[in-house]
Amino acid sequence: MTTSAACSADELRGLFLFEKLTDDQLAWLCENGTVEEFGPGQLYTEGEPAKYLYVLLNGTLVMSRRIGDDDVETTRSSSPGVYAGAFYAYLGDRLPQVYNNSVRLLEPSRFFMLDGRKFAQLMTEWFPMATHLLEGLLFGTKNTQEAIGQRERLLALGSLSAGLTHELNNPASAAVRATSALRERVAAMRDKLGQIAAGPAEREALISLISFQENAVDRVAHAKPLGPLETSDREDELADWLEDHETAKAWELAATFAQAGIDAAWLDEIADVVARQKAGTASLDRALHWLGYTIESELLMNEITDSVTRISNLVGAAKQYSQLDRAPYQVVNVHELLDSTLVMLGGKIGPKIKVVKDYDRQLPEIPVFPGELNQVWTNLIDNAVAAMDGEGTLTVRTSLDDDHLVVEFADTGQGIPPEIRDRIFEPFFTTKPVGQGTGLGLDISWRIVVQRHHGDLRVESEPGNTRFFVRLPLTEHEDDREV
Repeated sequence: MTTSAACSADELRGLFLFEKLTDDQLAWLCENGTVEEFGPGQLYTEGEPAKYLYVLLNGTLVMSRRIGDDDVETTRSSSPGVYAGAFYAYLGDRLPQVYNNSVRLLEPSRFFMLDGRKFAQLMTEWFPMATHLLEGLLFGTKNTQEAIGQRERLLALGSLSAGLTHELNNPASAAVRATSALRERVAAMRDKLGQIAAGPAEREALISLISFQENAVDRVAHAKPLGPLETSDREDELADWLEDHETAKAWELAATFAQAGIDAAWLDEIADVVARQKAGTASLDRALHWLGYTIESELLMNEITDSVTRISNLVGAAKQYSQLDRAPYQVVNVHELLDSTLVMLGGKIGPKIKVVKDYDRQLPEIPVFPGELNQVWTNLIDNAVAAMDGEGTLTVRTSLDDDHLVVEFADTGQGIPPEIRDRIFEPFFTTKPVGQGTGLGLDISWRIVVQRHHGDLRVESEPGNTRFFVRLPLTEHEDDREV
């Protein structure tokens, strides 16, 4: 309920907003504006069409902004001259003319009210230079933030691309080397088989050697990795046996047999088969090397398989990370997003940082914008790696907190000093050296988590233990599907 009152130029002159105006300008304000008194309650709500500029004459108001599902108080004041409402009206249709906050009155309050269109006329006619300056400042800041935000994403993409290239190069190079070596081993195996077949070997002996070859292939497939000491002992045992049987390149062959889980008893069986032939020792040497090439070929094919699988996994992780072929909004397993990001950042994390995954695998899938959350994970992991200066422990933990899923990123870095902890989510604030950070990583992350997903992002920090907590709702918000 409102009550109108007469407008007083003297009262307006006492407000800091109007104190420098001329008598004619104050008279214009009173002629085109009104003074209204409102009772306690809501004055206007964020998002409604911005119709009036409100200037407080007396009373108490509370300004708030909508953050997720909550109204967060930004200002509480009883100071005459505090203004709110349509103060961007002079920008016209270049900016959506809606209230960008909500105002609630705690007690009966009087306002000088000016229609937004009149305020736009006032600004344009009375302060043309100031209007242009304000326009430049507003849109310049907005464009700068968008440009730097884009650069932040490009820097992240460049870093990820470099890391992915490095990660792909290793298994690709290994596959190329293994393929080249495999070609040599297969050629040598054919040569040894030709020598064995050209000799006086008996049919039964050849059948037995083929059986040993198949057994060697099976042993490679089921061989259990040995520890360094066990490997050394096995190689010594095999090398001694091979030297006793006058086998060429005994130590090289011993290392190959050890990888396949072969022992001296197995070699004794081969020696017994060969001994029954007329070829004697020379045939045993050819048979052993033929079997050695067989084992090396299997080991090389395993290496190729592992390398190609690694490449496939990296491509899959890149596909999962980029979300290029998927809907922007979907129900996902958060652990898949985290794993793909860790794979993409593997090269940047480096070998001296231990990554610990403490996942609650019982967590449900949740509705999110996956591509945007991957950007959040990237920013938080990148900051953690920088804080640890390349050495330490990164822990990624997931848990359930009532109706929210929580993702925690903990690092053992130097921590965030208390005096700047409240500023880290501010746009353009960074502690990184010039050229190494834009100061928008955490600001973008906050916007994605809080404004986009109606969640929460907070930090706890002390030297050696900094933890960022991302809380995401388990259920879909009514506005979530808006892109």
